[in-house]
Amino acid sequence: MSEAKKTPYYDKHIEAGARIAEFAGYLMPIQYKSINSEHLKVRNSVGMFDLSHMGEFRVSGNNAIDFLQKMTVNDVSELAKNQVHYTCMCYPTGGIVDDLLIYNRGDHYLMVVNAACLEKDFEWLKDHLEGAVKLENLSDQTGLLAIQGPNAEKVLSNMTDYNLSELAFYWSDETEIAGEKVLFSRTGYTGEDGFEIYHRPEIADKLWEAALDAGKELEIEPIGLGARDSLRMEMKYMLYGNDIDSTTNPVEAGLSWIVKLDKGDFIGKDAIAEVKENKPDRKLICFELENKGIPRHGYNIYSEGNDVGYVSSGTYSPVLEKGIGLGYVPRNRSKSGREIEIEIRGKRLPATIVKPPFYKDGSLKK
Repeated sequence: MSEAKKTPYYDKHIEAGARIAEFAGYLMPIQYKSINSEHLKVRNSVGMFDLSHMGEFRVSGNNAIDFLQKMTVNDVSELAKNQVHYTCMCYPTGGIVDDLLIYNRGDHYLMVVNAACLEKDFEWLKDHLEGAVKLENLSDQTGLLAIQGPNAEKVLSNMTDYNLSELAFYWSDETEIAGEKVLFSRTGYTGEDGFEIYHRPEIADKLWEAALDAGKELEIEPIGLGARDSLRMEMKYMLYGNDIDSTTNPVEAGLSWIVKLDKGDFIGKDAIAEVKENKPDRKLICFELENKGIPRHGYNIYSEGNDVGYVSSGTYSPVLEKGIGLGYVPRNRSKSGREIEIEIRGKRLPATIVKPPFYKDGSLKK
């Protein structure tokens, strides 16, 4: 068992009083004050996240686009320079290797993958290399700081001369932030407006202090992984290993919108097309508990007295002030408005299937 890694922001987390735990091989901040207060800080104003545990791969060469078209389900050829899209890699069975972002950097592509899948993803890509393609793992050379919330643009505008109003959702660019040349983008995993700053690890302290200073009047705070999870849950953003994995087809997970079956051949295409044509046996649903209780991963879902599925992710929603969750149930029992039950500590608590997202008032600019 290898020793857990530290991100370039580790000392800053300790200074800020974070509760640290190992996550995906890294020592990461789970929370600073409380998950609920940090969650509401991002919903109502602005927060900053250390995401340096994420994986970054550089793909270049004359056949880079052909390689990525084969390896991922979305259409990379549609990406303009500096544009970003969400996609996933699949096995021949249609199961998901990982979900990720791809940045078109002009002379190369940047893949941003989940921390827990970093090594597996890199090996999967390496095993399928062909033609003039260069694959590089830049993860250890890349720090990542995210600023998220309705006031994110106000904070970042204090750190750069870049006209942020011109950067649309899911686009990126290179600029100077806090006097340092960085790559930044406008994506996010919270449902709020926000930016991600990719940088050399050695300038982490400078960026951290600059962000705190730039957001001082707005009382910006560092946010831990606990709130990151509850924020993404309120938006029905999926977490690999919980809501999607090697046994999950993109269609049943509600990810058909990123699968471009008409773009040419890619790994998993036939299996995905078959499920899409015949319709999936099960579907990923969103549900809200009617009474007090917090659903957790693995809890059983009941419908009309029958055990029909399981909770893939669950948490307490600080905005809705109730337990919410995602889970898989048979397609014929997945309609919004349907009443189900979640077994929590031996008791079956009533819940209702709802349309996503749970939280509909985010500041995200599309």
